[in-house]
Amino acid sequence: MSSILENIATALTAVADVPVEASIFPRLSDDDLVLVQAKLAELRRLVDARSAAAAAHIAHRSRRELGYGGLAQRRGHRTADALIQSVTRSTRQDARALMRVGAVLRESQVEADSPQLWFGNIGEAVARGDLSLAAADAIRTGLGMPGDRVGTESLREATRVLVTSAQTLDADVLFTKARALRDQLDAAGIADREAERRARRYLRLAPLADGMVRLTVLLDPESAALVTDAVDLVTSPRRGGPRFVARAEKSRAEELLADERTTDQITLDALVGMVKIAGDADAGTVFGNRRPGVRVLVSARALERPSGHGRIEGRSDPVSIETVERYACDAGIVPIAFDDDGACLNVGREQRLFTARQRMALGARDGGCLWPECRRPPSWCEAHHIDHWHRDHGETNVADGVLLCRHHHMLLHDNHWQIVRRGAEYLLVPPDSIDASRTPIPLPSKSSALGDLLVEQRVG
Repeated sequence: MSSILENIATALTAVADVPVEASIFPRLSDDDLVLVQAKLAELRRLVDARSAAAAAHIAHRSRRELGYGGLAQRRGHRTADALIQSVTRSTRQDARALMRVGAVLRESQVEADSPQLWFGNIGEAVARGDLSLAAADAIRTGLGMPGDRVGTESLREATRVLVTSAQTLDADVLFTKARALRDQLDAAGIADREAERRARRYLRLAPLADGMVRLTVLLDPESAALVTDAVDLVTSPRRGGPRFVARAEKSRAEELLADERTTDQITLDALVGMVKIAGDADAGTVFGNRRPGVRVLVSARALERPSGHGRIEGRSDPVSIETVERYACDAGIVPIAFDDDGACLNVGREQRLFTARQRMALGARDGGCLWPECRRPPSWCEAHHIDHWHRDHGETNVADGVLLCRHHHMLLHDNHWQIVRRGAEYLLVPPDSIDASRTPIPLPSKSSALGDLLVEQRVG
């Protein structure tokens, strides 16, 4: 036991010897600075794995059946997570995450030969330092537990895929990918999960002592899509939405940018205004001719059966075919044709600006800003000509356009990045200052709906 503590003490000394003074890091080159950050992250993963393992054993020695004789109770804490929080000086949420991942590590060792063990890959990757605690937690919570429709072998294979993906994805994206894999494995349960999320929605008003009132809201994905669109309407371009071209839109944007209110205050005032209008307006006229909208994407085959599921644009979770039919009944259908490679219709070089129909096609195909690791939804994006419209005679068609958020659209032009197309594949070419070899970076679609369609085509 003393050797373990001695090794940890030695490691602590080694880390403590790495200076943190502001005078050190400015002397590093860009590459060395990024490498230092990567190595420290690797070190943290290794330390976190051991910390999670220790947390699991603290939890085991503090289990309920031990009562006051358990480790946490003997140390004056009601629960194991309270003891861990006290020792690590972290949050209760962090302590519970340590226990959850630690349980994965412990079970992976204690029950290594059990046929019911499906998360062994997660535990092994954490122990090696290949997987962070956040990533491990994202995989397990995103995949859920085995059930009647999804067995342990299916989840075991899913963890292999996700652990491999974790080498290039952050924990948030990994959770979304894990949820998507669960939906593929358990398509029949999509409606149940949709109903479960809808059942958890709420809005609460809490009067405060100074006369203010705190509003707390939890939105299901469908409600969130409506509310988000309404907020975007009243706050863009304050929050980084697309730039406006039409004169009336430019004028409104300039007024909004000059408004002395904070963006949060503008959002609240808009909500209060909507409530006032709703109280006075006739049914169906609350938002005039532009009510907040939800765009639902679904394949023609799924709608004709009807079976399968659809996707709300800008949202990662699928919706049931019943929800899709409800929106189709209310708003109608705008068909967008895709070929087997995922490429969609062209409209040609009729004008410089992309039409509304083309932007719909771009949103369905790209799923948001194509820039690596950017998560801006289609509603926040601008259409970029991959061949300059004036200089290179680029065409205003969907094949030669991609969606980029305002920030990455400006970064691309200002820093001389380039996007090229090879068939239906788009590639980001860095400038010489970033990569002397200018090695192209793939820009895969972020559209879950397009992914569903391509899977459907392969299945037949």
